[in-house]
Amino acid sequence: MSLWLLVGLGGFVGAILRYWVSGWIQSGLLTFPLGTLGVNFLGSLLLALIMYASEYRGLFGEEARVFLTLGVLGSFTTMSAFSFESMKLLEQSEHMMFGLNLVGTVTLCLLAIYLGKLMIVGMGMK
Repeated sequence: MSLWLLVGLGGFVGAILRYWVSGWIQSGLLTFPLGTLGVNFLGSLLLALIMYASEYRGLFGEEARVFLTLGVLGSFTTMSAFSFESMKLLEQSEHMMFGLNLVGTVTLCLLAIYLGKLMIVGMGMK
């Protein structure tokens, strides 16, 4: 099966899982986004298990790894990819790049949210 189809099918599964798992975790909590936090933690843990099992144990072939990581977990949470890539920078003793990745990602993503809000509010929408 082609890799792009595996990513697409995995993304379908991951999106549904994200909706279900985050809703289940969040149920009853009104303000703090515990559902999102839980999904990001779980996705990061699962990505680490799959990637390190592939790298050190050879437990997953390319198609299974692509389906699970880029597809399922890529749709489940992108925080897992950000966390894994940050950890790889630490493992490679790229401390400056690690810090830049953390600060840059959080800062730019929050800035993007703010800019998006300004664009909509500037158009007179609420």
